[in-house]
Amino acid sequence: MEAAHRIPLLRVLALLAVVAAGGGRGARTAAVGKSAVLSLRELDGCGVARQTRSARRYDDAKRAEMLGEHKKAGPARTATTVLELKHHSLTAIPDDPTARDRYLRHLLAADEARANSLQLHNAAASTQSSSTEVPLTSGIRFQTLNYVTTIGLGGSSGSAVTNLTVIVDTGSDLTWVQCKPCSACYAQRDPLFDPAGSATYAAVRCNASACAASLKAATGMPGSCASTGGSSEKCYYALAYGDGSFSRGVLATDKLALGAARLDGFVFGCGLSNRGLFGGTAGLMGLGRTELSLVSQTASRYGGVFSYCLPATTSGDVSGSLSLGGDASSYRNTTPVAYTRMIADPAQPPFYFLNVTGAAVGGTPVTAAGLGASNVLIDSGTVITRLAPSVYHAARAEFTRQFGAAGYPAAPGFSILDTCYDLTGHDEVKVPLLTLRLEGGADVTVDAAGMLFVVRKDGSQVCLAMASLSYEDQTPIIGNYQQKNKRVVYDTVGSRLGFADEDCSYV
Repeated sequence: MEAAHRIPLLRVLALLAVVAAGGGRGARTAAVGKSAVLSLRELDGCGVARQTRSARRYDDAKRAEMLGEHKKAGPARTATTVLELKHHSLTAIPDDPTARDRYLRHLLAADEARANSLQLHNAAASTQSSSTEVPLTSGIRFQTLNYVTTIGLGGSSGSAVTNLTVIVDTGSDLTWVQCKPCSACYAQRDPLFDPAGSATYAAVRCNASACAASLKAATGMPGSCASTGGSSEKCYYALAYGDGSFSRGVLATDKLALGAARLDGFVFGCGLSNRGLFGGTAGLMGLGRTELSLVSQTASRYGGVFSYCLPATTSGDVSGSLSLGGDASSYRNTTPVAYTRMIADPAQPPFYFLNVTGAAVGGTPVTAAGLGASNVLIDSGTVITRLAPSVYHAARAEFTRQFGAAGYPAAPGFSILDTCYDLTGHDEVKVPLLTLRLEGGADVTVDAAGMLFVVRKDGSQVCLAMASLSYEDQTPIIGNYQQKNKRVVYDTVGSRLGFADEDCSYV
């Protein structure tokens, strides 16, 4: 049977070749076996977070220990809050072909730097079911191809909560934002967070374990201590990424707002000197595996489980979601969640790995030496999937055989994308879909929205949205572009990763 979608190309914008299958206000598909006809409409608008669950206090005993405090642990409480993930308007992409070309090349070059940095990364190294769900949106309006959500910091004793847009990153641990007084900050859209305006802000003490062991596991470097202006010593962090990006500042705690949930004493980085590939966001949300990640800090409340559903549409009245906790009642999956083993790499503790044992394109199995290799990284912070050369070449050959049978002329490659077509004048195209077979038998078929990357609005340059690694022994990466319209579940306690089909365009 074929696994394919027919994709109308009229009025397709910028980064998305297709809209995800499903109902609501997104695209609609008429399924025929493993094939479907997918109708498109122009994607535009921006999203607004929708709060769907309430939340209460949680057990902070582990956090107090990290901060060098010796508080008696209070009773654990449960909560549920939903944060939505939405796509922003594509108006950030220039209409002028030359400017558009330069803009997209810049974004893909940033993604290549990110993927390369992951290859070089060598950082040192009673569960309860409750959930919080927050909006998750495309970061295109913030000049990034990653997904973003909004968090709040501060906001008690008369001070207002500061809302900040941050990149959602499963490949990082420390959550950080740019702070006043910033000595060297990049331009961001939100106001800088001002610690002086928050009654609940506090610098982490130098004798706290968070300043030494926890920070070293999260960033590769322990904190340093210094005092300024006669004040007590503060813990300073220095976080460097392999692509040259960095954040440096004070390790601190404050009240964190995620939708309706309020989390006291959240440890984060208050960045005073920051530079890199963060677009116009305020910082980064770390969803990795070490002690300082948001997942670990909230494990006593949410059980070390989180999931997300990445939207494909950029319509302003729809969104996806980031859910903390194992409560699946907010999921809208159309297939059961299929799980595979989560693999930990002691040399790269923040990252989530899995095993890919097989692959098919358009329902036709492909064979390659790289299939069956362990430690494939799944990462929300990388955009385009990188495959081992043997796997990529086999998958590309089968894709071009099936896709080329329709006689679509080739177009020049674009940036890291080497397989492109001129689809001018075609209202629909039949697109073979990539299926990955995971250890344990779970199959994950890339949604049509994750197969093609539209470079030119007129359809004259549309590319296969995957790339090859340079060497066979490098780490393959499943990027966020190929995770659209999937419910991806990370169960850190059960050491498993789950996948299900879901229309991630929430109204």
